[in-house]
Amino acid sequence: MMLSHFGVSESDLKKVIAIALENGGDYADLFFEHTFSNYLLLQDNKVNRTSSEIDFGVGIRVVNGDQTGYAFVENIGLNEMIKAARTASRIASGGDKVKSVNIKKQSFANHYPIIQSWEEVLVKDKKPYVQKLNDRCFALNNKVSKVIASLSDETSYILFYNSQGLLCHDYKPMVSLSAYCIMEDNGRIENFHSARSYRKGLEFLTDEVVETIAREAVEGAARMFEAVKPKGGELPVVMAAGGSGILLHEAIGHAFEADFNRKNISIFSDKLGKQICDTSINIVDDGTIVGNRGSINFDDEGTPSQKTYIVKNGVLSSYLHDRISAKHYGIASTGNGRRQSFRHIPIPRMRCTYMEDGNRSEQELIAEVKNGIYASTFTNGQVQIGAGDFTFFVKSGYLIENGKLTQPIKDINIIGNGPKALADITMVGNNLKLDDSTWTCGKDGQGMPVTQGLPSVLVKKLTVGGE
Repeated sequence: MMLSHFGVSESDLKKVIAIALENGGDYADLFFEHTFSNYLLLQDNKVNRTSSEIDFGVGIRVVNGDQTGYAFVENIGLNEMIKAARTASRIASGGDKVKSVNIKKQSFANHYPIIQSWEEVLVKDKKPYVQKLNDRCFALNNKVSKVIASLSDETSYILFYNSQGLLCHDYKPMVSLSAYCIMEDNGRIENFHSARSYRKGLEFLTDEVVETIAREAVEGAARMFEAVKPKGGELPVVMAAGGSGILLHEAIGHAFEADFNRKNISIFSDKLGKQICDTSINIVDDGTIVGNRGSINFDDEGTPSQKTYIVKNGVLSSYLHDRISAKHYGIASTGNGRRQSFRHIPIPRMRCTYMEDGNRSEQELIAEVKNGIYASTFTNGQVQIGAGDFTFFVKSGYLIENGKLTQPIKDINIIGNGPKALADITMVGNNLKLDDSTWTCGKDGQGMPVTQGLPSVLVKKLTVGGE
């Protein structure tokens, strides 16, 4: 069925692969993609912008040792694919040609079953939910002066074939709903953002999710009027469950990706099998959570998705691998070879990265701190992958004084070193939460949907940039 969707035959696939490897090379693959995406934007109390986009094409990759040749075409006629295959094949010269193999069709567990596809849904059926989100924000607080709400959905058909004969396909949905709430009080203006994103169909749109996003956006903006900037310095920090997982993803997670370690860029390049943090800490990258934004049935190299323990009982137990890094280390890929689209090569990327529960309550963590901060909402940050140094912008949180949360705080920076922060985690809460917002990870010019999560953790010391 998926072959006919792209208008190709098994003999076409074999022929293109053979030409891709006509100059030699170790491996080649074809990545077909057909993506429909739609977007609705509400401003000034009504939906006033909609757009749709279709992306269609095939990427052809040839791997020769550590080198990669890549070409793509948006017209997938056989002649065009042959031209692209010859372009990609130029990376390889000499050596034995890969022999033709029989096609092996493979199916995978479906981690994102849907009830109703977005392809069946009209704009008029989506608008009421965006309008309701806007109206609920205004109804919850009379200080709300403006709401920007958006809904996006995406459906991708994927067909993959490689020189090992593997043939597989996928049908990938995605939906995101968000609200940006602006409030005004006596000339002061504050704002807050809330969103949810999943691999789900129309069944995602419910009154419950609208109410949740509206309340988070409005209550967050209202809290900003009470917030202050704390005094800066080196302080203990309790990272709240959920969104604080951005620290895990950015400051630590990227350093676990195998390409950085294979090239000796990461500070963890020589730490595999060694103790890097407290024995209570387990860190996972999981692509199998049903409906999760970061989940995949198989990665963009045809490797089944899986749950991978990066850190087990404080020991660095695995990097995150694609085919190239896995071959370098002599192991199987962990299913982390991902690409933004058919125009890009796959590279090691995270999926849903989180720390497993510890055995302490969040209140116990807070009670340990005499003078520090509780960081709950993050927006953006910068990380130096090699050294692991980071700075993150904390949108909201609280002061911790004598073991209790007191004054709300806002708009501060947290500065530190990822590996050191990991080693400085002294307590892990039992309240793991995945932050199902619209997180998108950027790397090498490619953006990928991801998710992250964290139970509350106590970091012994971080630099807090306040007043």
